[in-house]
Amino acid sequence: MPQINKTCSPSVVPNTDLTRLRVALTVFFALDGFVFAGWVVRIPAIKEQTGASASTLGLALLGVSAGAVITMMLTGRLCRRFGSHPVTVVCGVLLSVSVALPPLTHSVPALGAVLLVFGAAYGGINVAFNSAAVDLVTALHRPVMPSFHAAFSLGGMVGAGLGGLVAAHLSPTHHLLALTMVGLLVTAVAGRTLLRHEPPVPPDRPRQEEHARRPLDGRTRGLVLVFGLIALCTAFGEGAMADWGALHLEQDLDAHPGVAAAGYSCFALAMTAGRLSGTALLERLGRTRTVVVGGTTAAAGMLLGALAPSVWAALLGFAVTGLGLANLFPVAVERAGALAGPSGVAIASTLGYGGMLLGPPAIGFMADWYSLPAALTSVAALAAVAAAIGFVTRRTTAD
Repeated sequence: MPQINKTCSPSVVPNTDLTRLRVALTVFFALDGFVFAGWVVRIPAIKEQTGASASTLGLALLGVSAGAVITMMLTGRLCRRFGSHPVTVVCGVLLSVSVALPPLTHSVPALGAVLLVFGAAYGGINVAFNSAAVDLVTALHRPVMPSFHAAFSLGGMVGAGLGGLVAAHLSPTHHLLALTMVGLLVTAVAGRTLLRHEPPVPPDRPRQEEHARRPLDGRTRGLVLVFGLIALCTAFGEGAMADWGALHLEQDLDAHPGVAAAGYSCFALAMTAGRLSGTALLERLGRTRTVVVGGTTAAAGMLLGALAPSVWAALLGFAVTGLGLANLFPVAVERAGALAGPSGVAIASTLGYGGMLLGPPAIGFMADWYSLPAALTSVAALAAVAAAIGFVTRRTTAD
């Protein structure tokens, strides 16, 4: 069986090799969600261990965001220089090792420092494996990008579920060290496939070295920023739902805490289902109509979720929002990467992650000025913006 290497013509890449690459990348996406969710469920225990107040913990948690944003643009350059596959494997190792560091800290400054490292690894692997996925999507000639992001969502759900189960039996140190061992094992197994094969390069695309030397023209850069804006609008909604959905149900609709907690679960499950069916949807509708329909659906769902007078109607709205937003981010990142390679992925991912950071505090400020239901309608407004962008740029983007 011929290997994909520098002397191999991209047009004769064996399908079995592409299948192996797809499986390996899917595993890395799932591992990323699994590890990150495992860390998130132990935040309360780490807060108690470090003696952090709510405000100082918030500052420490900014280390994750800062590390991710700083590293994303750097990772784009590293992918151009060394290739997305080796960078994915290295970042997988760093992510697995760094998740074990927070329980070893006993002060807020130390926690912030190790979270900066963890965030750097998290941001790096997101750019690297998305860049690798973009190349594979092009080689497969099928819009399978949503399936990778579905793996991330599934990994996150499994990580959070297992984390909740073991929280009463394992200390954060032992739990997160176990994640490290799992992460290193998975990286060793799946990483072998990535390291054995270079990313497949279609015949009509310049090779990595040529692409790295070619500056982006104004039109291409503008389109990449447009796709990044769609990612931002989508991630804004994800961040807002994660941090404010349950509070809205409990505070504004008098939901039982258990029912309120199910609000984000409805959103996340619907988003996962939407991504699992994303390839079929993209093949049927195309990228432009998927963005327009998805953004419009999410806007309608969030208006229902924010303004409905009953808990069950709000839960339905959250689920519809998840379905609508599900494929916007994968499409935006894939299109940006197809236009500009790892640089495009880095730009779109950075803008998207910025939206996820912006969402929760922006909702909080708007809730103070107006009300939480009114503030949550901003998610609907930005979903509508994403749909409008998709419609306006329909003639300038390839389906």
